[in-house]
Formats: sequence, structure tokens, C-alpha cells
Amino acid sequence: MKKTREILQRRLSEQESEAVSRIQSVPSIRTGDNSSFYEHFILTGIKVDQVQPGFVSCSFKIPQRLTDSNGKLANGAIATLVDEVGGAVIHEEGLPMNFSVDMSISFLSTAHVNDELEITSRLLGRKGGYSGTIVLVKNKATGELIAEGRHSLFGRHNSKM
Repeated sequence: MKKTREILQRRLSEQESEAVSRIQSVPSIRTGDNSSFYEHFILTGIKVDQVQPGFVSCSFKIPQRLTDSNGKLANGAIATLVDEVGGAVIHEEGLPMNFSVDMSISFLSTAHVNDELEITSRLLGRKGGYSGTIVLVKNKATGELIAEGRHSLFGRHNSKM
């Protein structure tokens, strides 16, 4: 309980607080980009290696900013990677992103700063506006499975015609 209390009660230093307060916006990656600060914070540095219908593969070297107080990749960062890469596999250019309905993540191992990850997403199926994906997060060097995520998304889009 003591450790939990310390983590929850942790405060920013005065210098850290000033730095955060100066952040007004993050430049867009491309014109019309509506990404949030959080998406830029997590996804900066991700590399898309392969895209096929129903499949996306990415690599990602873990930066210090995404680690917890023990130097391990934070669970929230893993959840965001599952959300973003799981959504990317079903995204259709020119249409709004589908929204997450449900995510289930099994955290199986840990990863550390400078470990390179392989993140793959596969479409499991689609029925109407509902899609299901599976996302695997592996240590690229060892092949060890870090996390497995099941991601359900929904989006009903008007016809392009």
C-alpha cells in the first residue's frame, strides 16, 4: 500500500509543471490532421513496415517517455498501441476512424527502454459496421510476446457514392 500511495501522490516538480504549462499545441503531422497531443506523444517513432488487406505490421523502439517508474514500458502505452494499430488495420482512407467498442489486453511480459517491438494487427472479421482485430506486441530481438490485445471497433459510414 505504501508504494501505491507514493505513486498516486507523486507531484510534478515546479520546473516540470512550468514546462507542461507552456505546451499549447503540437504541430500536425500533415494538413488536416486531427490527432491529439496524446496520440503524438505515444506514436512518435512508430514505423509501418508492412500493410496488406486485413494486416498491418509496425516496429517501434521504446523511448524513455513511455516507461513507468521501474523503467518498463507502461501498460497505458501498450493499451494505446493496441488501440491505434488495431484501428489502423480496418481504417479506410477518406472515411472517419472507427471507434473502439471493447478492448481486452493480456499483459504477458515486460519491455524496457530501447527494446524494439514488433506490433502486428490482423482483422479477425467484420459484420456490418462491427470489426474485430487481434494485436500482438512482441520483442523483435527475442520474439517474446509482451502483450496480446483483442480490439472491437464500430463505424457506420455513408456510401462514398
